[in-house]
Amino acid sequence: MRALVYNGPGARRLEARPKPSILQPDDAIVRVRRTTICGTDLHILKGDVPTCRPGTILGHEGVGTIAETGGAVRGFSPGDPVLISCITSCGRCDYCRKGMYSHCLDGGWILGNRIDGTQAEYVRIPHADFSLHHIPDGADEDALTMLSDILPTGFECGVLNGKVQPGCSVAIVGSGPIGLAALLTAQFFTPALLVVIDPDRHRLEIAQCFGATHVTTPDADTAALVKGLTGGRGADVVIEAVGIPASFELCEDLVAPGGTIANIGVHGTKVDLHLERLWSHNITITTRLVDTVTTPQLLRAVMARKLEAATLITHRFRFEEMDQAYDTFGRAADTHAMKVIIEVP
Repeated sequence: MRALVYNGPGARRLEARPKPSILQPDDAIVRVRRTTICGTDLHILKGDVPTCRPGTILGHEGVGTIAETGGAVRGFSPGDPVLISCITSCGRCDYCRKGMYSHCLDGGWILGNRIDGTQAEYVRIPHADFSLHHIPDGADEDALTMLSDILPTGFECGVLNGKVQPGCSVAIVGSGPIGLAALLTAQFFTPALLVVIDPDRHRLEIAQCFGATHVTTPDADTAALVKGLTGGRGADVVIEAVGIPASFELCEDLVAPGGTIANIGVHGTKVDLHLERLWSHNITITTRLVDTVTTPQLLRAVMARKLEAATLITHRFRFEEMDQAYDTFGRAADTHAMKVIIEVP
């Protein structure tokens, strides 16, 4: 089969690799039909993820068809169309029993990281009964590919961790794909105010189309703007969707007393926490890796047309155009790329 292989920092190549085979009784082999690129894949290529070793097939998102199952798989059969979760879970360990599937003792984020991933014609899925989802008839597979990672991440790590409630005020710092996923799913709870902050004016225009009540670029007046919109209090929920020190420190300036900062961004360097200002403010700071516990809920919302997942997709490529897809996604400021779909013939 063909697969996109990580060959060390800055090196990737489309290669011929052996088709995966069943290794454990609860494995399934999936014939991939759609996949996409995540910002985490770019982190791997920069050498920021030491758990991903050279020779690993990239990718942790996609939809496909069951090609083969191990003898212990009960919920899926060859020919079933499936959504692949970015998180692999055994369903039995202490963390899985708590719903913390990202910390599964025999799983977590392993696809395209510690084991071969989905940017290939076939992929092996361990613990298939807990790590795959059936695709309903008539579903838009492009849209469902957004449910592998980005939409559950925005919803769980941003909206649910942030405790968004009806009538509350929400500020989202960053309107890239993950910030927009948080924006879309925050509207399940009808907040009164949805402010999106980003230096990219094109992305701010998209945020307005997606339901933001106010948009602004980050500058010295941003905190004053948010406080002006909230009666001087600040935002009840501030979602950090960038992952750099400046964006987190802005969140500290925006949060209201009693509010929550919900961090989604992947931080590669230390961030200052200004307790000299916030020690008395009764705020909560949350961190989380997506557990994908909400995937069935989001799947129903997409099928009911309550969540327009496909609006996140800006570009489509064929599998043999992987290099072009990565170049387009990696230069999002120039190409205006949000999420890309890669069709696997």
